[in-house]
Amino acid sequence: MTDVLWKTWGEVKDMSPSILGRKVGMTQIYLEDGTSVPVTVIQAGPCHVLQVRSPSRDGYQAVQLGFEDKPRRLANRSERGHVAKLESKRSKDRVAAGVELLQKADCEPQRFIREFRGGAEVEVGSTLTVEQFSEVRRVDVTGTSKGRGFSGVMKRHNFSGQRATHGVKKCHRYAGGTGCSASPSRVFKGTRMPGQYGNTQTTVRNLEVVRVDAENNLLLVRGAVPGPNGGFVSVQETNKVG
Repeated sequence: MTDVLWKTWGEVKDMSPSILGRKVGMTQIYLEDGTSVPVTVIQAGPCHVLQVRSPSRDGYQAVQLGFEDKPRRLANRSERGHVAKLESKRSKDRVAAGVELLQKADCEPQRFIREFRGGAEVEVGSTLTVEQFSEVRRVDVTGTSKGRGFSGVMKRHNFSGQRATHGVKKCHRYAGGTGCSASPSRVFKGTRMPGQYGNTQTTVRNLEVVRVDAENNLLLVRGAVPGPNGGFVSVQETNKVG
């Protein structure tokens, strides 16, 4: 096996290409040699730069992006004030005290907001598009996996279940015994049991970028990404090399 090297955030000074979007769905495309490739279509951007974090003010470097406009009638005052300047008594008092107010992106409220670590030569109010992935070969995609509710061990952990006969009565899909006898007289932490399945933040790493459609703001990656069709995802150039 080839050795895999990892970059840490402490070694990265500039933010790698990153963007927010929605999962459209899966399909297949054909390469020039006729090979069929299963791909996931992601509507990536355009994204507004809402804030730029700096070590001097915030203690770390990051860029905050927003995706998809939210109607003002559905946005509360804090969401509107996050992207545009709103007059208030507090803001007037801060200006009078000599406090420099943060620059606003001057855009519509955004539905999906995420931060990406690292510094970047971008300004608040600028727009990032999928074109930045034209030279990127592989990406990491993060989303919220499909929620499957409270599930049993056969569905959640792929248990085989119990026998169909020989004393097993009406508990064929049960987990079976979980105790540890008199010693240690408890159930160990992390024991696989029924419980909440899905609906968690999931990252699929090192997906190949098959095609970038800048005209339609589409990004095609090989393989599946977490979440249902229409779910929000964040895409970033992978830091996994090897």
